[in-house]
Amino acid sequence: MSTAISTIRNLGPAYEESCKRAGIHTAEELRALGADEAYARLLGSGSKPHFIGYYVLVMALQGRPWNDCKGEEKKALRQRFDAIKAQRFDNNRSELERILNQIGVIEKPV
Repeated sequence: MSTAISTIRNLGPAYEESCKRAGIHTAEELRALGADEAYARLLGSGSKPHFIGYYVLVMALQGRPWNDCKGEEKKALRQRFDAIKAQRFDNNRSELERILNQIGVIEKPV
């Protein structure tokens, strides 16, 4: 069975398109990967890191409202986000390649 990612609470068509660029095509695939691996793949496919986008994904996969993350839980998620970002965002690119990617010149991997 293939369920659209946009059927998951808090994840709309734009998030679904980002997931597709990262090779994640269904809600089932997204759930199986989990938030951390899925977000790492989003960064690896050229999505810009954004903490709110990460914790919205975490909350969505838990079936919670996007703004339900507060206090110590939010601090812990920030640490996880920072670790994912450090490992996967523009990894193995020269400074020139990073800049070209930022302005959209480098083709995003599929």
